[in-house]
Amino acid sequence: MITNRTPNSCSLLFGASFPSSSPSSLQIPARAHKRRASVLRIRAETMETEKLGIKVERNPPESKLAELGVRRWPKWGCDPSKFPWTYTSKETCYLLEGKVRVYPDGHGDEFVEIGAGDLVEFPKGMKCTWDVSVAVDKHYDFE
Repeated sequence: MITNRTPNSCSLLFGASFPSSSPSSLQIPARAHKRRASVLRIRAETMETEKLGIKVERNPPESKLAELGVRRWPKWGCDPSKFPWTYTSKETCYLLEGKVRVYPDGHGDEFVEIGAGDLVEFPKGMKCTWDVSVAVDKHYDFE
């Protein structure tokens, strides 16, 4: 038996779908691996995480981006740099390019790393430092 950790479900090349009985693991019968296939594809649904008050969804489906209207939001970008930032309202952004370490104030050296393909939510009132290692291009929306 092989265990694969995934948040919701997986689908295999064989067309079977295995909903997880618990949110942390999925049991795949060993006999499924005896079938002749050159590629075994497993698709996990996107997973949203929250760390230090910052919510990150890695590679959300295009349908979610369309539902939010992300492509109609204004764009902002910056070159590699380091600067303090305060969120006077909640911001949701979608990174098209870039790599950033965000250090929320009051958490020492702890950071949240975000990058291209991430849908990110910063709470109103958050004070932090952005450390941009790869130039950023993003869509953003303030509430």
